[in-house]
Amino acid sequence: NETINWKPASTGSGRFGKWLENLVDWNLSRSRYWGTPLPIWATEDHSELKCIGSVAELKAEIDKSVAAGFMAENPFTAFTEGDFSKENYNKFDLHRPYVDNIVLVSSKGERMVRESDLIDVWFDSGAMPYAQVHYPFELSGEKFRKVYPADFIAEGVDQTRGWFFTLHALATMLFDSVAFKNIISNGLVLDKNGNKMSKRLGNAVDPFEVLEKYGTDAVRWYMISNSQPWDNLKFDCDGVDEVRRKFFGTLYNTYSFFALYANVDGFTGREPEIPVAKRPEIDRWIISLLNTLVADVTASLENYDPTPAARMIQEFVNENLSNWYVRLNRKRFWGGEMTEDKLAAYQTLYTCLETVVMLAAPFAPFISERIFRDLNAVSGRHADSVHLAQFPAADASLENKELEEMMSLAQRVSSMVLALRRKVNIKVRQPLMKIIVPVLDPAMARQIEAAQPLIMNEVNVKQIELVSETAGLITKRIKPNFKTLGPKYGKYMKQIAALTAAFTQERIAAIEAAPETVLEVGGERIAVTAADFEITSEDMSGWLVTSEGKLTVALDITVTDELRREGVARELINRIQNIRKDSGFEVTDRIRVEIEAKEAVV
Repeated sequence: NETINWKPASTGSGRFGKWLENLVDWNLSRSRYWGTPLPIWATEDHSELKCIGSVAELKAEIDKSVAAGFMAENPFTAFTEGDFSKENYNKFDLHRPYVDNIVLVSSKGERMVRESDLIDVWFDSGAMPYAQVHYPFELSGEKFRKVYPADFIAEGVDQTRGWFFTLHALATMLFDSVAFKNIISNGLVLDKNGNKMSKRLGNAVDPFEVLEKYGTDAVRWYMISNSQPWDNLKFDCDGVDEVRRKFFGTLYNTYSFFALYANVDGFTGREPEIPVAKRPEIDRWIISLLNTLVADVTASLENYDPTPAARMIQEFVNENLSNWYVRLNRKRFWGGEMTEDKLAAYQTLYTCLETVVMLAAPFAPFISERIFRDLNAVSGRHADSVHLAQFPAADASLENKELEEMMSLAQRVSSMVLALRRKVNIKVRQPLMKIIVPVLDPAMARQIEAAQPLIMNEVNVKQIELVSETAGLITKRIKPNFKTLGPKYGKYMKQIAALTAAFTQERIAAIEAAPETVLEVGGERIAVTAADFEITSEDMSGWLVTSEGKLTVALDITVTDELRREGVARELINRIQNIRKDSGFEVTDRIRVEIEAKEAVV
């Protein structure tokens, strides 16, 4: 049992392991009518028993019985040994009542009748690995070892004393082996409040209605991504709908965007590939992130942990592919000739879409198949179904961790600035003058400088100022993080709290910048990190300040007349685009605009 990869491990060592440690006898026989009859014949005094191991053996024993006069004829006469066809095995029935009519003869010439009991049905389930290949008749020896033990099984946790045990017991008795190498012990599906579903309580969800309303893919993705399979799932239809809208809606909209402009420009996917190294930085970033995704999803699935895999795919599509790459590169797809830059954008987005649906296919088989076939109907890269295609393999040569870190930092800065804008209801279309970012080390400064144009464009500011000293600019507050410090230094918490209250701005900055800080508390030296404290920033006059971990951003929210006029111009463009969309114009349609002279506009 200890050689099996249990998911979760606690079931293998706990519930199942304890059951094995305190194992009781297995009562194999059952007094029933329906089921698998015991293949044991006995004399009246049970001095001789025969356990039959095959139809051929039973046929031979009946021939002896016929010769001894106990049976008039052999019901297996038409059976041909070695013929494993359905027709051959349909010539007889080994169940009750037919098998009860079979009488055998002992070595002493005595009458032998079958033991009337059946085999416990759990024996049937435990014998499934052998029954499915008709062992040892149709498959045995090395050929059998190729399919046994099973690589993976899954069933509910309530099967601990049922299927899991009988598989394990038979494999141990017959082959001194395990029956399965990896197992997911599934949790229960509960209602959204965590109660067991039942008709009596009226909280049962009709699966067919849910599938009809939201689609199979959405239900599958929700159940896999919401919680790990071995945890109980609180099933909420609102969650399924959210998956349908936010993930599948985003994925399909991204594909629709690609298809729209690819059809306009005649992009087929058969054009000569532009080497990734020659593509713009943002293309190299998303391709790097894509290969990291492939590696991480593969590792997760190979570890029989599908939930992180689904979440990683969803995050890549929502946050990186759609909300960052496509949005920041829209202009590369608009108008003009098929330049090398535009072709690079098409090839990059095609690769991302095709790879994502190949990764998502095990979770969402139908939309993955649809997008995959639509892509390949033009490109011809794959002739068959996505489910017959080779699973993607990561190309480490295309991964650039420094580029990924740089872009991740740019995303975090942008997200924080946009949150500050929302806090005071300043739209992104309204330009602002400046943001200030305190940098803790040269690497952070280098990464923000490299991403500066992207950040400025994303949050619509004119300038990014990096500062190493925040004294006089940003005031920070610090207090102990009791969740992390308590378990380590519980007896010193009062002294740590008093010491923390006296920290200067310089000391706070030093704690943020250092990987570890040593404090003198109660005559003892203790090691702490920035994660052991809750550090916040106070707003400055005319500025908004926010912090997230070690990253702090200050936004100048003063809107000058010049900035306001520029904001009006952007607002005007937005209104025109909305009217264009509402009027049903195609992206290729040219329009003429007439503007009424207003002071704010002019």
